[in-house]
Amino acid sequence: MKSFLHTFLIPLVLLSGLMSCGGDKKQAQQGPPPPTAVAVAVASQGTAVYYDEYPATVTPLNQVEIYPQVAGYITGIFFTEGQIVSKGQKLYEIDKQQYQANYDEAVANVNVAQANLNRAQKDADRYETLAKQDAIARQVVDNAEAALESAKMQVAAAKANVSRVSTSLQYATIKAPLTGTIGISQVKLGAAVSPGQTLLNTISSDNPVAVDIAVDETDIPRFVRFQNRKITDSTFVFMLPDGKPYKAAGKIGIIDRAVDPQTGTLKVRLFFANNQNMLKSGMNGNVRVLNSDSGQRLLIPYKAVTEQMSEYFVYVLGDSSKVFQRKISLGNRIGPNIVVKDGIREGDKIVTEGIQKLRDGAVVKVVGDSTAVAQAPTAAQSTTGQTR
Repeated sequence: MKSFLHTFLIPLVLLSGLMSCGGDKKQAQQGPPPPTAVAVAVASQGTAVYYDEYPATVTPLNQVEIYPQVAGYITGIFFTEGQIVSKGQKLYEIDKQQYQANYDEAVANVNVAQANLNRAQKDADRYETLAKQDAIARQVVDNAEAALESAKMQVAAAKANVSRVSTSLQYATIKAPLTGTIGISQVKLGAAVSPGQTLLNTISSDNPVAVDIAVDETDIPRFVRFQNRKITDSTFVFMLPDGKPYKAAGKIGIIDRAVDPQTGTLKVRLFFANNQNMLKSGMNGNVRVLNSDSGQRLLIPYKAVTEQMSEYFVYVLGDSSKVFQRKISLGNRIGPNIVVKDGIREGDKIVTEGIQKLRDGAVVKVVGDSTAVAQAPTAAQSTTGQTR
């Protein structure tokens, strides 16, 4: 039995040895995998102009809601809605009949009181003359003087009443308190209005206009610097709701007095010219503020960057066609490129295509473009082909 097993196992061992030698020979014939095809770009200095964006709302510098100060019916409207009105221009008229009648009555009362005063003055003068001659009792003189003082008080009261009803008569004609654009009338002819309750219209100044933004409290020193120095036209750009930039440049007008403790933000008011009346009160958009880091910066294609555990890396082509992974610090993105603050130098060759096939220290072959990288055989494909 032992002789049989020995005879059977010897061929198996020999066969296993021959197969092993054949495998080693094939592996020797395959050789090392070909270098990975990549495309590279040179890190270079470029103009990096970028902006920080803040949600913004257009606000008039001055806006007044118009309410009546007397009650009555609207008997006249003297403006065109949506047009510019001048300060002091007549806008509305409330029925004047009652207020005119009150005024006429008050004027008549003044005349009556004045007549009574004249009579009391004459009586007092006459009695005073008689008193000097001891021709009249002193009590009569005192009564005449008291009547004179009473008449004077009645004249003063009558004049005050004239002033009061005159004011009501003037309030029946409503005039523009400022120069600006008037909105759509909230009342029509014949409408009954009440003082301080019925909104008639709204007037707002429209050139220049304000654009309000809320900035984080950490940005306050930056905006204070903007306010204290002459800024360029491109520092503040208002982006219209359709995404297009407004042509006129803005400037800081007001920085609010205090930070909102709930949001940690501060309101900053910018002023923009509005010659074409394009900016309307309540319009929403964005304000682009030129970033202070703008200028000549080191730029690389953004597609060259890989992220690992919230850290950023690129592959840099070194000597002997080897690539080495470098950790970098990034700035703002500028279109297809991105600013690199630290980690590489100007002139470094950065891998932009074929990154997913690389490892630190890998040997690469630089090809022309992404198409060539895609068509180049991988190490796995090359090994498979030679095995066959």
